Amino acid sequence: MENSEAMALSAALLAAAGELTQRIHEGVVARGFEGLRPAHGFAFARLAPGGATVTELGAHLGMTKQGASQLVDEIVRRGYAERRPHPDDARARLIVLTERGRDCTRAAEESAAEAVAAWAELLGEGEVRALRDGLLRIAPYGPIRPAW
Repeated sequence: MENSEAMALSAALLAAAGELTQRIHEGVVARGFEGLRPAHGFAFARLAPGGATVTELGAHLGMTKQGASQLVDEIVRRGYAERRPHPDDARARLIVLTERGRDCTRAAEESAAEAVAAWAELLGEGEVRALRDGLLRIAPYGPIRPAW
């Protein structure tokens, strides 16, 4: 692949990721979840499976512990998450989503499905599956980090 082709592919992937992030965010807001930024959604993705410490969240988001702590303060204050005692470390606190946070996560999943459905209309189901499979081979584990 020539440099110009690689740059075009890079630009297209970044544009698709940016558009997808924006569509998910707009869908979440349209479903009544306000006071959030896309970075909050990236945090929710890490917290959803069972919670995380501030340090783990910071590593996932590629930010300092202080930055992650501020983000946690925001989502706790807005009722999307809560701090609980860590089951394995008495010094740590586990940040977990509240019911409102889980509802918001479901709204993001619905918004993502709508965005990907538009891709399927344009490309066809098979091409979208092939795109997914190829991207999962390239970057199977993330982490998903916001660039803003």
